[in-house]
Amino acid sequence: MYSLNLDIPSTLILSIILFIVGNFIKNRVSIFNRFCIPSPVIGGLLFCLLNLFCKFFNICDITMDTSLMNYLICFFFSTIGISMSMSLVKKGGKVLIKYWILCGVLSFFQNIISVILSKIIGINPLIGLMCGAISMEGGHGCSAAYGATIENLGVQNAISVGIAASTIGLILAGLLGSPVSKFLIDKYKLKPSLHYNNISISKDNNNIINLNIFSFLEQLLTILLCISLGKLIANIVFNLTGIIIPTITGCMLVSVLFRNMNDKINIINLNFKIIDFLSDLSLGLFLTMALMSIDLFKLSSLFGPMLIIVICQAIFIILYSIFICFKVLGKNFDSAVMISGLIGHGLGATPTALANMTSITNKYGYSQKAFLVVPLVAAFLLDVFTMPCIVLFINILS
Repeated sequence: MYSLNLDIPSTLILSIILFIVGNFIKNRVSIFNRFCIPSPVIGGLLFCLLNLFCKFFNICDITMDTSLMNYLICFFFSTIGISMSMSLVKKGGKVLIKYWILCGVLSFFQNIISVILSKIIGINPLIGLMCGAISMEGGHGCSAAYGATIENLGVQNAISVGIAASTIGLILAGLLGSPVSKFLIDKYKLKPSLHYNNISISKDNNNIINLNIFSFLEQLLTILLCISLGKLIANIVFNLTGIIIPTITGCMLVSVLFRNMNDKINIINLNFKIIDFLSDLSLGLFLTMALMSIDLFKLSSLFGPMLIIVICQAIFIILYSIFICFKVLGKNFDSAVMISGLIGHGLGATPTALANMTSITNKYGYSQKAFLVVPLVAAFLLDVFTMPCIVLFINILS
């Protein structure tokens, strides 16, 4: 069998090609758009299947240098942190705080479920943990990031299991979110409110991208400094206490602190058009690399246990949403729409949450409160609860 070893530039070239191919397929196959399957997932998994075919028939064994992955994921989480403004949190009111806490409770129980089931099934609890909040609320990005941390502890296939669980969760999120919300609306005969507060969640009121070399380098420098300081903090904490803090946690913490300090003293002019672009680019390349490097041969032995845990997670979030979250959030139309979003990002990702809510509101009416609260929590605030929860469980089980 022929062996092909790709260096860093060749791996980057391949990931870019797969990203483009994945986007091409997504735009032409409706089912991928319907379930909001990300383009990197499509392209990366396509290469996985091709690599599996080549190995199965002893045609070729392809190995890649994915060293850039650690830098890309730190870059992505730093951009997320820079986008987190505390002034937006205040606009959401009590409902936002309630929703935020409910998501935090969900992440804790997702980890509990995964650990308990992994012990019942008979697999490593750290592998089971990859089917908990890491892949469910965390998604593909967190799966690869925390999977790398767990693999560094000597546990094999953590990244592969996490990303596979995230993909299954993403599909279930698209299938279950809207029907559950519809059930609640129809059962309680809920109607949308006719009054909406004029609240905007726009991060940048300027719709024109003022792209120049100085502005671009200024944003890039800010992000890179957050990454460097975040890595330094993670290393210092580990050396002083022995507590494992993933680098992405440190990067995000520094970037959040910088954003809110910058809001008050205006150190630099943050251009969120550029930051959002860099965020999408880093995440897209990272996910493509992570997915195309999955070894399906090694993963096959874990597919059954992983599927059991993910299905149980789906059952739990449905019951949790209907009997607890819906009532805590007010048992009204807005809360019913938020439930579709909760299931969307609780099993899948923020785009799935927004797709679920859009589907419901197109039929029953608009919910401004839902479209304020859910994106803020899912895209920015959620990690405040999930990251410490994940780190706690990793340290307990390691």
